[in-house]
Amino acid sequence: METIGPDLRVMQRVPLAASHVAAIRAAGVPRLYPAGTFLARPGEPADRFVYVEDGEVEVVNPFTDERHLPSTLGPTQFMGEIAFLNGGSWSMPMRAVIDTNVIEVPRTAMLRLMAEIPEMSDIVITVLAARRRRQLDSRDGTLVLIGEDDDRAVRRIAEFASRNRLPYRSYALGSAEAASVATSCSVPADRPAVVFGRNTVVTDPTPDRVAQLFGLNYNLMDDEAFDVLIVGGGPAGVAAGVYAGAEGLRALVVEDIAIGGQAGTSSRIENYMGFPTGISGADLIWRGEVQAVKFGTRFAMPRRVVKLERLEDGAYCATFDNDQRVRGQAVVVATGVQYRRLPIDRLEAFEGAGIYYAATEIEARYCKNTETIIVGGGNSAGQAAMFLSRSARHVRLLVRGPSLATSMSRYLSSRLEADPAITIEYGAELSALHGDDALEAVTIRTIADGTVRTIPTCAVFVMVGAAPNTGWLSGLVELDRNGFVLTGEAVGAGSPYATSQPGIFAVGDVRAHSVKRVASSVGEGSVVISKVWDYVRDREPA
Repeated sequence: METIGPDLRVMQRVPLAASHVAAIRAAGVPRLYPAGTFLARPGEPADRFVYVEDGEVEVVNPFTDERHLPSTLGPTQFMGEIAFLNGGSWSMPMRAVIDTNVIEVPRTAMLRLMAEIPEMSDIVITVLAARRRRQLDSRDGTLVLIGEDDDRAVRRIAEFASRNRLPYRSYALGSAEAASVATSCSVPADRPAVVFGRNTVVTDPTPDRVAQLFGLNYNLMDDEAFDVLIVGGGPAGVAAGVYAGAEGLRALVVEDIAIGGQAGTSSRIENYMGFPTGISGADLIWRGEVQAVKFGTRFAMPRRVVKLERLEDGAYCATFDNDQRVRGQAVVVATGVQYRRLPIDRLEAFEGAGIYYAATEIEARYCKNTETIIVGGGNSAGQAAMFLSRSARHVRLLVRGPSLATSMSRYLSSRLEADPAITIEYGAELSALHGDDALEAVTIRTIADGTVRTIPTCAVFVMVGAAPNTGWLSGLVELDRNGFVLTGEAVGAGSPYATSQPGIFAVGDVRAHSVKRVASSVGEGSVVISKVWDYVRDREPA
């Protein structure tokens, strides 16, 4: 039964069975933590599983060193965060309240136990996922952002953390909470800042620096070898990661921004089988990521593959944007597509300050009680319009064509047309952007007669067209005239996902003639692994 993310108070009362505890004792070592001793601090590797035999463990506020939550962990319970599964870092400090005896199992040994005892694995993973869910729902974490609404760099960190399910708190400049954090960290109270606990101020904050604090961008060995490199962490790439791990392949999923890809920015997917009331793209892909990690698949992020080469032995070498290299016997291309930039002056100047390519809770805050404009006529644009209409005063959807019939699901277009908070303008386009440091207004042009009008707005969401992410393939595989990867019969390959280059497969939106839907991407990512397995097995020495 699927139980990711239910009520944490209920799940933590589900004890491990006696046989599970016996296995933990056999694999681990006993340790005593005297009262007041920290068992974990933020940023330290989550490299062990901690089962409490007797005593009491509390979560500590990283800025005051006081107890942070009213509940504590006691006998028969266990410490841990979801980061334990993929080798990340602790996000909150943990301290022994009284003398506490525990059993500690090294991460690799515990993962092996979980693979061997699925019933124990279900309990552990469900509790760890529920703990992360609680942190996200309560915006509770060691990472604190000050001045998100005022600084583009801080806003970028908020987007990165939100899309990657990293817990954080955000305080407005001038607020009492911001002043308190600034004082404890010795930073100016009137300037934007990114801090990680009391002792770490992130200067020149970037997603990569934040990923290091959470242990996301793993220190891979240079030229480390895998059976399969999966490039892209959207629905197709994560599904491939799940099945590769389940089949025992050494797999690495590489993602340059956030696990989930474009689907991860979708506020609500209603036509995915098994979720009759809908599910956000971020939630759906996060569940898949947890599942893949459970089977041993590794994730590296934020890392962009900038070059792919075929080596003399037939394996492939991928070079990251930090010049690090990894090797794979096979490669699955799952890089998807990205929205095209509009050919409008000053577009890049306003990106992140009024021009957005995703509609999540972060962006919804920026357009609260304002006129919001969405450019595009596909499902992503429609879902964004429905989502943003909850916070914006009014949403205006600009569609170049005469209707939505060929580009949007009927159930979605019907809802848009019936919503009084949404206006659909057909045959319209943006022609100019206005503002100084941030977007203040736009000019809309009617295509038929060329008339223009200017509308005040601070948020425009661009969701038009789709450009495939294939430049990094270095000419290794055949592409169609639009840059999508050709597969199957188009290149004389036996598998519908095989490319013109042996050992390189393509799945999801990046593949030419694929169906641009989440469900089909998940299906392709799942099915392709059987062909990857055959290819890798045939390359192994007898």
